[in-house]
Amino acid sequence: MRISLPYGRQPLAVDVPDDAAVIAVPVAPPTGDVLSLCRQAMDGPVAAPSLEVVARTARRATIIVSDATRADPQGAMAAAVIERLPQTCAVTLAIATGTHGPCNLDRLDIPAAVLDRVTTIINHDGHAADDARLVGHTTRGTPIRVNAQALDTDLLILTGRILPHYFAGFGAGVKALYPGLGEARSVRANHALKRDPAARAGIVDGNPCREDMEEALAMISPPAYLLNVVAAPGGGLAGAVAGDVRQAFRTGADLGRRAWRVRAARAGAIVVSDHLPVTESLYQASKLVAAVAPLCEDHATIVVAAECERGIGPVDVVNEGIYEIGLRPRLPADHRIVLVSSRAASEVNATYCEPARSVEEALAAASGPIAVVPEAGSLIVEASE
Repeated sequence: MRISLPYGRQPLAVDVPDDAAVIAVPVAPPTGDVLSLCRQAMDGPVAAPSLEVVARTARRATIIVSDATRADPQGAMAAAVIERLPQTCAVTLAIATGTHGPCNLDRLDIPAAVLDRVTTIINHDGHAADDARLVGHTTRGTPIRVNAQALDTDLLILTGRILPHYFAGFGAGVKALYPGLGEARSVRANHALKRDPAARAGIVDGNPCREDMEEALAMISPPAYLLNVVAAPGGGLAGAVAGDVRQAFRTGADLGRRAWRVRAARAGAIVVSDHLPVTESLYQASKLVAAVAPLCEDHATIVVAAECERGIGPVDVVNEGIYEIGLRPRLPADHRIVLVSSRAASEVNATYCEPARSVEEALAAASGPIAVVPEAGSLIVEASE
């Protein structure tokens, strides 16, 4: 049968055997526009006063938004926050780039009305160690170093989109602040905790990576407030939450967990893909491998269909920080990972992947039942016994 996979700028048409299992989640009905959902959430905050009350005396507020590697409605969330800040409050917009490096602001689609209200933009560079401030160490020993300029404020407002994340449980929540505005070496120390089996999609409490991140929140002096939207299957939103950073996030995560959990049979060959921006680089697309690890039979082959228009590096981080620490421990001892992309075979051979010219070519060398997971990066996958 012929199926269409999200791949990059254009979908990828693929022929797979008729008995291949295509694993997807039901498309959720639309819940409304982003701005309306954000307003509703801020009208009923979780475990916190309204943002208007919290911000009443703030002379400066820092709104944190994700960079372009996240398909968040950054502009709409920032606009919803600004509506509730005092007119006398100076607004800083901080771009949470984590270890990715500074972001091309044009890719964020921030409305002119929002930019007109912003007095300062922080395009975070996690590799600029001199820009970071050490605020403390977690109980697991992680040194928490955060962008000092972003902390020079009276109020932090964290925005983001709650979606399953392969080792932090879900994206968003405290991740906007840390690792979003964290210094690279500090962030890598936190990310090393993904070796723990409890650091996986859908797990919040008891997840060492998430708990380590949340300890950072208690070390930071400006009060923090949360506004998150909750992603839904099919590209829409399941809702929004606002209020206390930890409690509001958990309310949103509970909603996301119900929307994204699927169960499927184990397979010997698994094809994974997802929409941009996940498939724009191997750095991002690697999370698709982790998502389907529970489905892998012994000797499994995982075929990653990702255009990787923005490349496959940095190769040392992809091979060591992502594969050796985050992927290999989750996979059967004997496994193959094949990348179908626009990159040259010589580039791919430098990574943990083998190159293939097509999904069909990669499957021809595999054995066992075949599963296809077109939106793997968004799913909480469990094996059916």
